[in-house]
Amino acid sequence: MEKNGAGCQASPEAAILCVNNCGFFGSSATMNMCSKCHKDMILKQEHAKLATSAIKNIVDRGNNKESARVPSSFGAPSGSAGSEVAQPESSSKSKEGATRCTTCRKRVGLTGFSCRCGNLFCCVHRYSDKHDCPFDYLTASRDAIAKGNPVVKGQKLDKI
Repeated sequence: MEKNGAGCQASPEAAILCVNNCGFFGSSATMNMCSKCHKDMILKQEHAKLATSAIKNIVDRGNNKESARVPSSFGAPSGSAGSEVAQPESSSKSKEGATRCTTCRKRVGLTGFSCRCGNLFCCVHRYSDKHDCPFDYLTASRDAIAKGNPVVKGQKLDKI
């Protein structure tokens, strides 16, 4: 091998610029591209493969009438389109009940306070002593402390 004036050895292979003219050097292992361009090319190829397979699935499902769903790769729900439609009467009644205070039936809208007992209350009845809350806070706090602080016992030592 030859040594140049700086004391470095010249590589047996001449330096090859990236074929995409990005200014970096490429190698024959990455098809004469720099690592960034090579990675981008592989990513584009994978996206193209996914797109063609998705289009093929859509075409195949379009021909088959019994399963006309959108593939989950597009982020759509996997259920059928007919099951997503809800009955407006039942949802409006449940919404009406959910936006009123359980105690005084005052409309609370977005400012309602939900309690641990599972009910929704206005600002007057939000505290547990104001709405006779059936939730047992004492037992819940004892359980939380017991889970947070487990009993630790050391191993017994053998007496000599």
